[in-house]
Amino acid sequence: MLKEKAGVLAGQIWVALNETEGLTQKQIKKVAKMKADKDFFLGLGWLLREDKVVVSEVEGEIFVKLA
Repeated sequence: MLKEKAGVLAGQIWVALNETEGLTQKQIKKVAKMKADKDFFLGLGWLLREDKVVVSEVEGEIFVKLA
């Protein structure tokens, strides 16, 4: 069940990032309508594992862009 949820959350993050130069964690959560940080990190972990995103820290915030 959690694996399926991770895939759905990863899809939401991917859609939020598509056609952008990247977004911060806060921006992704807003666009994807995610309430909890754990949902963001669950989906992000999936995308990182699949090498679909690149993550960096910009001015103390997590910044994510598609690979």
